[in-house]
Amino acid sequence: MTERGQRHVQRSASRLAIGPSALEWGDGGLTIAIDEWANPVPRRVRGTVRLRPGALTDYVAALDPRSRHRWGPIAPCARVEVCLEQPALRWQGHAYLDSNEGDEPITEAFTTWDWMRAPLPDGSTLVVYDVHGQEEREGRLIGTRFAADGSASAVELPPRQSLAPTGWRVRRGVRSECPPGPQTTVVRTLEDTPFYARSLVRTRLAGHDVLAMHETLSATRFGSRWVQALLPWRMPRRG
Repeated sequence: MTERGQRHVQRSASRLAIGPSALEWGDGGLTIAIDEWANPVPRRVRGTVRLRPGALTDYVAALDPRSRHRWGPIAPCARVEVCLEQPALRWQGHAYLDSNEGDEPITEAFTTWDWMRAPLPDGSTLVVYDVHGQEEREGRLIGTRFAADGSASAVELPPRQSLAPTGWRVRRGVRSECPPGPQTTVVRTLEDTPFYARSLVRTRLAGHDVLAMHETLSATRFGSRWVQALLPWRMPRRG
């Protein structure tokens, strides 16, 4: 929400504080205390998010051929409780926590990627990474199903289908066992930016009709000068 300098960051084995907000691991899971201002229209965002993992994993997958970019689902099957004071919002439901790390900017390795997470009826979670790289023009496809106990198994994925472009004309796609048509569709776009979109998508995977969380990232668009000039308006910098 806000980029901050080193003097505004503190961390220990179980806690990370960035400015007035913090994340802390405890016996019940991960507690995220948020105290921020929305941008560009100033509005207070304050409250608590509690994540209760079903199991923690040490699974890590490389997203590029040189393993300079890695993805790891920390808690692929979890529950979340959201309690915001400003704005006044409360809800709870299934959740997911992962980590991305890299040894270079994402623009060095990727052109685009589509990511998707779908909870399945047996309590497992299916995660799909559909990556298009600078070096691998044919892309890299990762499909993994995580059981409630955190164990992972590879999943064979169906062909890719195109979804309607975003308002910023970012192209996006999804894997689906359905024939092209209304069975595979964007239910709602939750975030639409010049280089990134997050949406709810209805599709069919692993023999189930699912409502999945879906994201599309255009690293090429992100690296463009005009997008870089816009970023401070959405994410201010302090210190």
